[in-house]
Order: sequence, then structure tokens, then C-alpha cells
Amino acid sequence: MIADPPWEGLPPEVAAVLRPELPALADEIIAEISDSVPDYARPLEGPFGLALRIGVVEALRQFTAMIEDPAGGRGAGREVYVNLGRGEMRAGRSLDALLAAYRVGARVAWRRLAAAGERAGLSPRTLYALAESIFAYIHELSAESIEGYAREQTAAAGALQLRRQHLAALLVQQPAAAAAAIEAAASEAGWALPRALAAVAVETEDGAGDEQADRLSVRLGPDVLVARVPPVVAALVPDPAAPGRRRELETALRDRQAALGPAVRWPEAALSFARAQEVLRLAKEGAIQEGADLLLAERHNLSLLLGSDRRLARDVAEQALAPLDGETELSRDRLRATLDAWLRHRGRTEAVARALHVHPQTVRYRLARLRDLFGARLDDPDARFELELALRSRVLAGTE
Repeated sequence: MIADPPWEGLPPEVAAVLRPELPALADEIIAEISDSVPDYARPLEGPFGLALRIGVVEALRQFTAMIEDPAGGRGAGREVYVNLGRGEMRAGRSLDALLAAYRVGARVAWRRLAAAGERAGLSPRTLYALAESIFAYIHELSAESIEGYAREQTAAAGALQLRRQHLAALLVQQPAAAAAAIEAAASEAGWALPRALAAVAVETEDGAGDEQADRLSVRLGPDVLVARVPPVVAALVPDPAAPGRRRELETALRDRQAALGPAVRWPEAALSFARAQEVLRLAKEGAIQEGADLLLAERHNLSLLLGSDRRLARDVAEQALAPLDGETELSRDRLRATLDAWLRHRGRTEAVARALHVHPQTVRYRLARLRDLFGARLDDPDARFELELALRSRVLAGTE
């Protein structure tokens, strides 16, 4: 709404001068718009022609009514022009044509109404105020249509985002949705199903999951699907091996722990997401320790394998490490750590000592005790492999 609109300064009797001109003026404006605005150069029939005529007639009626009674305002009349803007958006057109039509209408209206004012003997000062009023009024109509266009854009974007979120949920759900349902949802969401994709699971703050998903969607761009899939946010990234893609993800996910699942065909998106989510869970529980914000599931396949059955992992650990049960708690902890380092460093005493920050002689002493407890198992490749799995399984089973 214009502050201190110029038509408030026009004498009310000007409305009586203008009103007889309105029917012919409406026809002239519509004809001029059809001739001058290329997008509207078509037979003005059907819903489009009706909407244009209603818009022109209503604009002229409201304008003269406000001259006659400035305090009356326009009431619900502004919605006509808000809806014209919405209609342009729905029709897939820009606002250029509608705004051009408003300018044409203002020019034609001023030409005809100025002539009517001169014939009625209106003073030059009144005619100047009339000109200013016409163009200020057209500016107001234009602003209302811009508002309507923006409203429709926002509504369309919101509806599209909901369809994309629905598609993301379908892709990662277990059991898997039918391929036909996913393909239909992808079509509705305007998202081309890629040959390969990878899922990202992102930890969320309490109560901020939806907001975080919205921010991440903006950061990652329109080709990445993002949705809240409690208790995490899921992102489905097409062509994850593309140059620069990893860096884009790391930048978008800064300061937020996340895990990237393996690249898969789109029907296996749920598998990629499940692995990413599991790696994120293991990291949160301390079973995976890595400094990067973006964890790569493919680097933790063994942890995923051992963690897939936590009860079995615990049983393996308890059975393989049973010889340590008779030791004191402090001795068990030291011997387990020494055994783990000895296996990791292939029996190199100096390397084990450095890893444990102890003297090599201390390592030799502990290894002697381990040989007393485990005997020939320390020399058997299969037994050593079982012991290493058992030590890792303790962490994954939550017994550490």
C-alpha cells in the first residue's frame, strides 16, 4: 500500500468525469495489450481472456472509487491482482508480460482520461495529479502481482520439497519399496534416478532435525535428495565418485559428524544408507575412532561385519580371550593391550613398546605371560586371526 497516495488529493468530482469513459477504455486497453505484449497476442477467449478483462475492468472501477472516496480503500480488491501474479506462475510464465500489460494499460488510461478531463475543464494541476495517481496506482497493482507470483513460487517450492523428501524416504526404507513406486515418486519430484548414488547419514541436534535438513538441502544443491529420517538426516548423492563431490560433501557437512555409505545402484540405496547409519552409530559409541567429520563406510567394513551381530561379537570375544579370566582386572587390561599391539605390529617388540609407551623389557615380560596363558595359539595364524577379531569384537560389542 502506497503511503499518502496521490489520488487522495484529487477532487471527488473527478470520479464523475472519468466514470463514463470506463467501458470504452477497458476495451481499448485490452486491444492495446493484445497488440503490444507478444505473450498476450492471441485470441482473448476462455479463462485467460476472462481473467484479463476482469482485471482491467476491476482496476478501473477501483481507481475511480478511490478518487471518489479515498477513505474507503480497496478492501479485498487487491486479491484480484495477487491472483493474476499467481496465475502467471502457474502458467509457467515470467512476470514480464503481466508487468508490461500494466504499463500499457497505464499509458492508454492516461491518454483517454486526460482527454476526458480536458473536455470537462479540469485544471492543469488536477490533470497532473491525475497522471501521478494513474501511474502510482499501476505501481501498486504491479507490486501485488509480484507478491502473488512470489507466494506461488514459495508454495510450488514447498510442494516439490515435500515430494523430494517422500522420494528420499522411499529409497532408504526397509523393506525396500517397489521399483514402480519409486520411479513414480521420482517423476513427481522431478528427480532423475541416477545409475549410481551413495547415502549420507548425518547426526542431528535434539529438536533441530527438520531445520538442519533444510539447511543441508540448500548447501548440497538440487541434485541431492535430503530428508529427515529419524534419528538422522539422510542425503542421497548421485554420482558420488564425480570429481570434487567428496569435497562438496565435506564443506556442506562441516562441524557435523556424518558417514558416507558405499556407491550403489539406486535400487540398493537402503543398503548404502544402512551402512552409513551403522558407521555413524559405532563412531558415536566410540567403537570407531577417526578424526574426520565425514566417515567413509568402506573404510570400516570389518567393523560393520563384526558389529552386525553384537551378541555374537561378545561371544567370540569371551571365548577367545577366556585364558585372561583368571587375571586381576589391571593385569587383564594390560595383557589385552599388549596382545592387541603385538598382533597389530606383527610381533615387533620395539614397535609394540612404542605403541604402549613402555620399555621393551616390559613388553617381553608381558609376552611371556601371554605365552603362558595362550600357549601355541600365539604361533598359529588362524588362532592369531581369531584373537585379533576377538579384541576388536570387544569394542564393537560394547564390553570395553
